[in-house]
This record gives sequence, structure tokens and C-alpha cells, in this order.
Amino acid sequence: MTGAVVRADAPWLHDGPAAKVLALLNGGGEEARVVGGAVRNALLRLPIGDIDIATTALPNEVVRRAKAAGIKAVPTGIEHGTITLVLEGHGFEVTTLREDVETFGRKAKVAFGRDWVRDAQRRDFTVNGLSLSADGAVHDYVGGLDDIAARRVRFIGDPDQRIAEDYLRILRFFRIHAAYGAGAPERDGLLACIRGGGGLATLSAERVRMEILKLMVADGALASVVAMADGGLLLKVLGGVSYPGTLAAMIAAEAALGLPADPVRRLGALAVAVTEDAKRLTQRLRLSNAETKRLDSMGHRWWRLAAMDEATARRRLYRLGEARFHDRMMLAFARAGSRADPSYWREKIALPQRWRAPVFPLKAADFIARGFAAGPALGHVLTLAEDAWLAADFPLDAARLQAIADQAAARFAKDHLV
Repeated sequence: MTGAVVRADAPWLHDGPAAKVLALLNGGGEEARVVGGAVRNALLRLPIGDIDIATTALPNEVVRRAKAAGIKAVPTGIEHGTITLVLEGHGFEVTTLREDVETFGRKAKVAFGRDWVRDAQRRDFTVNGLSLSADGAVHDYVGGLDDIAARRVRFIGDPDQRIAEDYLRILRFFRIHAAYGAGAPERDGLLACIRGGGGLATLSAERVRMEILKLMVADGALASVVAMADGGLLLKVLGGVSYPGTLAAMIAAEAALGLPADPVRRLGALAVAVTEDAKRLTQRLRLSNAETKRLDSMGHRWWRLAAMDEATARRRLYRLGEARFHDRMMLAFARAGSRADPSYWREKIALPQRWRAPVFPLKAADFIARGFAAGPALGHVLTLAEDAWLAADFPLDAARLQAIADQAAARFAKDHLV
């Protein structure tokens, strides 16, 4: 279907900031079109994220027109031909058409051009190689329309060459297939990814993290993960054992509980069995501190959550807090196996909705009044008292609290021979 032109129903082409940017850049001998994911999603009738624009105009001309129209122009990648235009609170990356002069990995030497065909041919996948004119005409020079109709993710040109240009395309192949593909990954692309798998080691951890977390929440995440594992690629990325079966169970648990897909929670299901796994993933993927803490908590003795009575569950919730309790319960649920009683897990996971832990009512002043001075001893006796309070099921009446304080002080004195 190369060269075919169809129409896309995209209201934002006719009204709004994207339409204004296109109008600004069209005319005067220049042409601008929407390219990439926005075109793909418009054809698939999926939500549109960023709207990227390609143009025949050189970067300086883009800046000149923007300034004349009072539109902010940010030179985010001017050496590569990219200017970000900011209009009505929306940013639009505008990139001058390019063509490869020499290709040697990600440092390919490019030149600005005016050929829409050559610009499309240097992109990664056919479903991303379409362009959309301001009048709604879709231009296809690489067979992308057929592949969108078939929900097939296919490299443009030689897959091995496309991958050698940027090894991140291996991960993008599986991620985009998970989000937009159907059935098994396209065979030629899959085999090329396996052949080029050694190049994954050259990628920065930050770029890998971004793709993996996006993959985790795609509708077809499980099938893509299984394909990566079968091809030996998942081990290269994660650096350890993976558990696709637990990921499948986590996806099912989220659906059963009506929860949105969570990338960190799913990554924990796929690759975390103990806290050491979380530490490894942090190094491999350069995870944020918040992501690291979540995975570390998920991997910490999750197996102890499988047979809790209500009182024990309340203590766990108090100790962990709602967010960590929920993450760890979800991992334990996913790892419980098909013979586990789902009603038990639904009940325990819902505990924060029906019970809120009270604040520990004893204070430092209660023990200063019993002769403790500020310092480590005071902190220690407070911990003893809090443990006793939890064991007594969170009492709040004054008599019980005074007894707990007295017992904690006496225990500290006995332990330290005061």
C-alpha cells in the first residue's frame, strides 16, 4: 500500500494549537505535517499524546515564523533540526526533514532535506512512518497503513540495519508491539532483535528504564515479555531470573480488583522475589528512589502475608503504611498460585478501605514522667511500648495505655538492669 493516501478523522487538525502551528509552518514554499505516534493513534482511534511535526523549513525559518507570530520557540535540539514551539500551554516538537548521509549507530550523520519519502525511510517502524497533512491526508511511503490494519509492528527496511543504528529499537519493538500489535511479534523483526541482543549492553540504564516501564503497562505486555524471555533478551535487560507467570497473575489480579495497570508493581511481579532482586534492578535500570523503595518493600517477606488473621493484617498495615501494604499484598496475591482462595486476598487487600490505623497515643512525655531522659533509652522504651500496643490490638483507653507504659518501662529496666 506504499504511496497510498487516505483521510484521518482528527478534529485537532482543524481547531486548536496544533492546527495553528501547522498553519504557521505551511505556505511560503514550505510544508509541514504531523508525524509519528499521533498519526498512528489517530488511525487507530486511540488517545493522542504528543503531537510531533516535520517540516521542509529549516530551523532558522521555523524560529523566524514563530517569533513573528508571537509564539515561543525553544531550541531543544536545533543541531538536529528540532525546535519546540509552545502555544496555549502545549509544546510541539518541530523537526526539519532529514536524510542519512552516513550511518554508524546512533551517531549517524544526517543532512536537512525536503524529501518526505527519505525522511520516512529513516524512521524505525512502518506504523510510525506515516505523515498527516493539515487537510487530513495520510501519506504512506513505507507500508504503514497495511501494518496498522493488521496490527503488525514491522521495521522499515532492513531490521538488522535499523537495530544497529540504535539498539534501543529492540526494546521499542517489543513495547510498541505490546501497545499496538496483535498476535505474535513479526518474525523478521523478532529474529533481528535476537541477533542484535548483545547491543543492549551499550544502552544507558535511563533509556532502558523508560522503555521497560512503558512496556509494563501496555495491553499486550505479557506476550511481549514472554517473547523477550524466549529469545534470551529479558535476561540481558534485567540481569536475573524473571517470572512471567507471576506477571500474568498480577495483571489478572489488577483486573479482578478493578485497579489500573501500575508499571512498578508489574515490574516487581516480573522480577522481584527477594529484596536483593530490587537492588539489582535499581542498578540495571537506574530506578528512582521512590521506585527502588517500592520494589524493596515488595520483596521483603511477602510470603508471610499468605495466612494472616485480621489482627495480624492490621499490624502489618500499621507498620507498612497503606501504599507499601497494598504493593506487598498484591505481590503476595500474584505469587499465591492458582490454588489460593481469592476471597482471602480481596478481603485483606481491601483492609485500608474498612479500617484506618490510629496514631500511637503514647508520647515521649509519658516516659520522661517515668524518669527517662532524652536520648537512645527514651527511643528504645517508646519502641517497646509501641510493640506492646500493637500486640494488644491498638487500645486507646487511658487505663490500658498507662499499663502498657508501665510495662514497657519495667521491661526496659529489667533488660538493662536499671
